[in-house]
Amino acid sequence: MSDCDDPAGLAPEVPTLGGQRCTLRALRPSDAPALQRHADDPAVAYNLFDGFPQPYTRADAERWCGTQHRELGFAHVFGIVPGGGETADQAADEVVGCISVTPQDGLWGSSAVLGYWLGQAYWRRGITSEALSLVTAWAWATMPGITRLWMPIYARNLGSQAVARRAGYVLEGRMPLAIRKSGQAIDAVMFGCIRPGMRPSEGA
Repeated sequence: MSDCDDPAGLAPEVPTLGGQRCTLRALRPSDAPALQRHADDPAVAYNLFDGFPQPYTRADAERWCGTQHRELGFAHVFGIVPGGGETADQAADEVVGCISVTPQDGLWGSSAVLGYWLGQAYWRRGITSEALSLVTAWAWATMPGITRLWMPIYARNLGSQAVARRAGYVLEGRMPLAIRKSGQAIDAVMFGCIRPGMRPSEGA
């Protein structure tokens, strides 16, 4: 499907990106059962924003894997499939998480925000770091107007901060009591990177 064939108000489908530990691809309606199984986990939701449903129902998964993930508020969403490189053909084509990059507009039009989650059964395998590296390279190649990629992370989420560092992101700032989670204000940190070959403007 070409960009001009996409329904009004929906982002174009993302391409398939292959790595050694994972493959990133467009979500399909048939991914709903697997995605629901991995997303319906309090340990996953604990460090995600309140907009992430919990419990995560089959209906939630069907909406997300249908067209919701392509709404412009989410923009470019990839499903994370474990296995890549030489193991890609043998790996079960099961989505176990998602990663997204959302270009901003207006004042922040030079930036895009990233977010990701992975099913608990696949933590600590280097999958998310590789997924973040793949999406980062894709964003630089396809979004010439974007000069900075960044993500807000809960300060308590040391695992996600390690993922960001391994993918080349740096700690840019701390935001005390900046995010509301489950009715409470909690601290956040901000990780980011700038387009290769560019430097911050003078006075930064």
